[in-house]
Amino acid sequence: MTESPDRVLIIVPAWNEARNVGHTVREIRAASPQYDVAVVDDGSTDDTAELARAAGATVISMPFNLGVGGAMRTGFTYAQRHGYQRAIQVDADGQHNPADIGRVLAGLEVADISIGARFADVGDYQVRGPRRWAMIFLAKVLSRVARTRLTDATSGFRAAGPRAIAQYVRYYPAEYFGDTLDSLVAACHAGLTVTQVPVAMRPRMHGTSTQGTIGATMYLLRAVFALSLAVMRRARPARPAALQETPA
Repeated sequence: MTESPDRVLIIVPAWNEARNVGHTVREIRAASPQYDVAVVDDGSTDDTAELARAAGATVISMPFNLGVGGAMRTGFTYAQRHGYQRAIQVDADGQHNPADIGRVLAGLEVADISIGARFADVGDYQVRGPRRWAMIFLAKVLSRVARTRLTDATSGFRAAGPRAIAQYVRYYPAEYFGDTLDSLVAACHAGLTVTQVPVAMRPRMHGTSTQGTIGATMYLLRAVFALSLAVMRRARPARPAALQETPA
């Protein structure tokens, strides 16, 4: 099956987001008739899949919870198999404003990956304490890896062009922070380019994702550990063809 090259696949990873996903899907569909919505129901135990389908989304149901990385790799595989040239992640909780999808997609005119950055002088989204320190540190390190200035390396609001979709199908880790840090480092090591555009983040429609002091400190430690592994896991250069032949 091949889609029109002008169409865009909006990938919505969702885990137990029954209270938010229907509204999010309807907002995306209302934003542009070019957008096709695929909700990857990541092993939810509530009515996420049914409500997403009722709102007009294609639903890909996972047999059990894999995490955002596994859900996104599934979404990118779906995009590649159906011929989409552009795909973008939009979270189910309503924090990513569908009105900004076009702005993030526009970044693909100059790069393979376009990140919707929360800390680029647009909106009033704020993070304090250790979590904020971690984000600043990660952005500085990722800026060196990507060879461009990034202010928000952990934003999940990011778009992929055809080369990035192919890269993500080959490698999109499911580990903690793999969907943001590791996937971005691997893409840079593979020669893909990255840019960012400013976006405003919204509060969750329902539910909470707040962290206490202990949670924020764990975030900092896990983020540094995950990034260290990702940077050390450099892409191996291709071996000469003669060395790849199987001995007789």
